[in-house]
Amino acid sequence: MPQRIHVNPTLTTILSVCPQIGLFLWTIFLGVGGAILVSSRLEAQTTGSEGTTGPGIQWGLTPAEAALASGSASSSGGAGSPAALPSSGGVATGGAAPSGAGTRSEVPSSSNPASNSLPPNAGSGAQAPPPFHSGSPFGAAVPSGGTASGLAEGQPTPGGGAPPSPAEQPRAPIARILPAPATLPNEAGQIWREYDISPYTLRVHTTARPELALIDWILRETGYQAWHSEPLGILSVTQRTLRVYHTPQMQAVVAEIVDRFVNAAAQTQSFGLRVITVDHPNWRAKSYRVLRRVPVQTPGVQAWVLPREDAALLLADLRRRSDYREHNSPHLLIPNGQSTVVSSMRQRSYVRDVTLRPDTLQGYEQELAQIDEGFSIEFSPLLSLDGKMIDASIKCHIDMVERLVPVVIDVPTPTSPRQRVQIEVPQVSHFRFHERFRWPENEVLVLGLGVVPIPAPSEAQGLLPGLPFKLPGQTSSRGELIVMVESRGKQGEPSAPAPTATRPTYQGRY
Repeated sequence: MPQRIHVNPTLTTILSVCPQIGLFLWTIFLGVGGAILVSSRLEAQTTGSEGTTGPGIQWGLTPAEAALASGSASSSGGAGSPAALPSSGGVATGGAAPSGAGTRSEVPSSSNPASNSLPPNAGSGAQAPPPFHSGSPFGAAVPSGGTASGLAEGQPTPGGGAPPSPAEQPRAPIARILPAPATLPNEAGQIWREYDISPYTLRVHTTARPELALIDWILRETGYQAWHSEPLGILSVTQRTLRVYHTPQMQAVVAEIVDRFVNAAAQTQSFGLRVITVDHPNWRAKSYRVLRRVPVQTPGVQAWVLPREDAALLLADLRRRSDYREHNSPHLLIPNGQSTVVSSMRQRSYVRDVTLRPDTLQGYEQELAQIDEGFSIEFSPLLSLDGKMIDASIKCHIDMVERLVPVVIDVPTPTSPRQRVQIEVPQVSHFRFHERFRWPENEVLVLGLGVVPIPAPSEAQGLLPGLPFKLPGQTSSRGELIVMVESRGKQGEPSAPAPTATRPTYQGRY
């Protein structure tokens, strides 16, 4: 016979009048009942039933409390006292009481985690600690202050922070690394030598690291590949020592260059370096007979040497031209083997881009940029052992903005839907020159670099001199760049008077 359930009339009235209140009370009833059921099951699992050989799941315990509870549970049912916790600095890495004993031995105290590992117990029925996290940098050992039961997969290690991610682990090399030889290979008869370069480095005070000039000149003389291919070569320099490992033939070349640097006679020299531009290269027609040509590898470039007297006459003829311009001071003081740079650079601004900015009044913002234009000449001389010849490396860079090409971009805004803004794209000309020359010390080297973008604006490029107007179709200024290099003796010695630019006279005929 089914059992009847008597419902309170008042509750029936409330539920019928207020369905929302009834639904709310029913939800609370179900929630409380479910919580009581879950709590009772968790309590049953924690306490364990009779006949359980190991501890159950422990809730809400710290790692140390869990280890203590684990030790107490394993020792229950046997004779003896419970196992002791690791002392300060000790690490429990596993293991239980020896076979035949009812207690667990105390873990030795040590500061080394690896030395505290105990062998696994095979005779006792005690439960071994759970395995350690495979990503731990300490391997199977736990950092100091931690226990085995406090570690879990993906949990930070107690003493060392989070385990390293795969991205932080070192990459395994792909190339096979060969075993290192006991001695340096010398199949080509290489020998090791160390050169004392302190007499040179102590003499030069104008450069932060003057010893690097030796490396530059050795590479210019021997080539770059001679030290980075077969046979094995080593070239290293410090402030006082140059170390070289190469064949005897290469050692002879290096020794000569080092002697040219440390030679006391090769002191700081005074050079004259003039940078001249003319609009037309027709100056060669008048001076063609006095110019002695020197081989040049760069197309369009010519080089000559001539005596100082003829160089003075050539300079006087150039100065009488209306398009003659000189762009630097001709007096330079350069240490032997070091480099100096003569440059005339200026910045030119232009509108590179436009960025939409609705929060501004115009609705856009112009992005300005600057580009460097002008010339830069690097000059590095090195005297021979007898001081009668000059080796020089000359590098020239010219960058010139021929014109700024305008480009119109639509930048519509709510107030100006047809608004347009102009940006500029620079049209740039570049010239690069880098060669090495050798000529007598008592002569002058003249370089004609050809018709290139001139490094400075001309004063007479318009329709009338001094006016900034250009001819129709004219976009940039071009002319020939002339470089004249002259040695003026050692520093501290009275320099010889410069030859005068006088024309030869003809006695008795005029």
